[in-house]
Amino acid sequence: MSDGLFDSVLAAGPAATQVGDRAWVQAMLDFEGALAGASAAAGVIPSEAAVAIQSCCDADDYDIAELGAQAIGIGNPAGPLVRALTARVTGDAAGYVHFGATSQDVIDTAAMLVTHRALTVLDDDLRACAARLANLAETHADTVLAGRSLLQQGPPVTFGLTAAGWLSGIAPARDRLDDIRRHSLAVQFGGAVGTLASLGDNGIAILNGLARHLGLAEPALPWHTERGRIAEIAGALGQTCAAVAKIARDITLLAQTEVAEVYEEGPPGTGGSSTMPHKRNPVAAILATGSAGQAPGLVAALLGAATHEHQRAAGSWHAEWRPYIELLRTTGSAVHWLRISLRRLRIDPARMRANLDLTGGLALAENVVTELVSTSQGEVGRHTAGEVVAQCCQAALAGVGPLPDLLAADPVVGKYLDRAHIERLLDPALYLGSTREFIERALDDWQDRS
Repeated sequence: MSDGLFDSVLAAGPAATQVGDRAWVQAMLDFEGALAGASAAAGVIPSEAAVAIQSCCDADDYDIAELGAQAIGIGNPAGPLVRALTARVTGDAAGYVHFGATSQDVIDTAAMLVTHRALTVLDDDLRACAARLANLAETHADTVLAGRSLLQQGPPVTFGLTAAGWLSGIAPARDRLDDIRRHSLAVQFGGAVGTLASLGDNGIAILNGLARHLGLAEPALPWHTERGRIAEIAGALGQTCAAVAKIARDITLLAQTEVAEVYEEGPPGTGGSSTMPHKRNPVAAILATGSAGQAPGLVAALLGAATHEHQRAAGSWHAEWRPYIELLRTTGSAVHWLRISLRRLRIDPARMRANLDLTGGLALAENVVTELVSTSQGEVGRHTAGEVVAQCCQAALAGVGPLPDLLAADPVVGKYLDRAHIERLLDPALYLGSTREFIERALDDWQDRS
């Protein structure tokens, strides 16, 4: 977990607060308070005891560092917290603290509460990112730029289509996390080995009340050693970071000096360098990339720890804690920085067109091949047309002449396509296929989701 030095860049955003030590202690206390309330409602403990316990469930009243130091006694912080809570509760009510529960019930349920709270603030950032991308897609639906394949220019696209593609990654990732937040975060309550035997016939009633008190789902049975729920959350967070990293990486590439098709416009001093005064780094996109880049390893760690033996695991459960917290934190940071990057992002349509024109029409050669086959009504086959146009392209690259001249002078091409026709075929704005329809579909999909 972070010691603070790098928090402002790699643990940024509101989600970080929701997964800090105090947030965890409060979530554990929320469990204890809800357990007391549910137990009283089921008639297992006196209602006065529940009130007394709940009045002592404020994390600000506890020494978090001391709880951590004492965690080595039983191997987790729930035990010291229960002792500290018991010490604060007066009278006979102290005997009802943590009644029927085990340490894993406390920590697993706290994990679900922390996750719910982190995903709630994360959803706000994701919605803002999606809304900004939808705006960019609509605004730049006709802003032509080079499509790039294997980092080389290909046929043209529009920046609107690029933004729509980014949106198509963020929107489903946001939906998946929202669905998890609403339906998959379940209370954990099974006692020592998942039977609630210490509660006699009252176990299910208390489980039901506990879930209702906390606003979490009620599982069919305890999930102490069935960790599919953790794996599902990890996968969704990993998916979100992948969507963020795709966008942020594209922004950093488009902002390169030699490309310069976009840039981030931040406050004075933003994006500078310690040694190069001229620099205008897309720092928010860079930090989004850096934050998101930590997710794959954390997801792998959680999946690797998912094998829990028998009814309670020896070590695998403990191995989840740090990567789980860090995955929530780094996902929140990645989305936070992406939101800032998109807010700062400025587009340069003139530079996009200038870069596309650098090839002198070479990126549109595919269009000439297709038209040659069509206009010749099959007399020139696809293979032959490709070879002929490729030869003209190679000659243009070698400096023999402009591509339109070479194509018009070629005996095969010139037989079917005149110079004016060739010029139109090499106009990027006229070779966009279904671009606008794809943008509209992406925007419609976003509207349906939102």
